[in-house]
Amino acid sequence: MTAQLFKLPAKTRSKSTKSYQLRVELKGVKPAVWRRIDVPGDIKLSKLHHILLAVMGWQGGHLHEFNFVDAIYGQADDELGPEVEDESRVSLVKALGGSASFTWIYDYGDYWAHKVKLERIVDLGVPLETAMCITGRNACPPEDIGGAPGYEEFLEAIRDPQHPEHQAMLQRCGGTFDPGEFDPMKAQERLDGINI
Repeated sequence: MTAQLFKLPAKTRSKSTKSYQLRVELKGVKPAVWRRIDVPGDIKLSKLHHILLAVMGWQGGHLHEFNFVDAIYGQADDELGPEVEDESRVSLVKALGGSASFTWIYDYGDYWAHKVKLERIVDLGVPLETAMCITGRNACPPEDIGGAPGYEEFLEAIRDPQHPEHQAMLQRCGGTFDPGEFDPMKAQERLDGINI
């Protein structure tokens, strides 16, 4: 499946005044790629998926799932099988239950697994208007690069002008790629387009 810009879900308004601070880290890559965000506890997992895409820097267009201790959630789709529950029907707080972490998998081909850890819950007194990107580190890998092993090969190729794949790999990512680049303000701009 080719990468495409993700579609924003329908507008809804959070009623929760509790902010859930999450640390999202892409597993298996170095340098570590991670983000810290605030979202309302009553956010539906389907909406959280779009927030995670935006804050990490993924384009969307691939299948995904959430793995919690007691259940697996994803899009209501026959392709995912009967063991995958509908993500649009469950909130983050309900899916978490008593646990403090879960895994979000994006793109079954590249298998980008993200550890998502609940760091703290804060009662703000008013609902969040949008998800908030607090901080983070390092650039999200390019789409369809071959997962963590492919990303390692990609970095090796773009760092060495003598590498036989140097030019081809640079063209795949638009001519330049800085693995250390992350701008929380740009991530926040993407989040601002998603009403919660």
